[in-house]
Amino acid sequence: MSTATKSSQFLLIFRHSAAGPEPTPQEMEQLLQKWMAWLKSVKASGQLAGVNRLQETGNVLRGPGATVTDGPYVEAKEIVGGYLLLNAPDLAAANAVARGCPGLALNRTIVEVRPVQPLPAV
Repeated sequence: MSTATKSSQFLLIFRHSAAGPEPTPQEMEQLLQKWMAWLKSVKASGQLAGVNRLQETGNVLRGPGATVTDGPYVEAKEIVGGYLLLNAPDLAAANAVARGCPGLALNRTIVEVRPVQPLPAV
């Protein structure tokens, strides 16, 4: 008999601060290694549903007629740099995984944890 619990999905949105000095190449390499180790641990736990880094280019559409402007805006205080789709039993468990994000220790990453609400089939 299976003892698996029902999981929900949560989106971890990684916002990176544009303030402060840029890390050195050596610091970036160390941080990348920490990110990869953290992501591998989330995957090994069976909770990883998807993860991607966002490129620094794109467009922003807004208003009637969906006016297109270049974006995201580099002058913004925080840039969404990526996301992770997580399977977890509840928000507390998703927060526990998010606390492991290596960018939090540098105080340059904010992790927003949002429950995903599935839409009915269209």
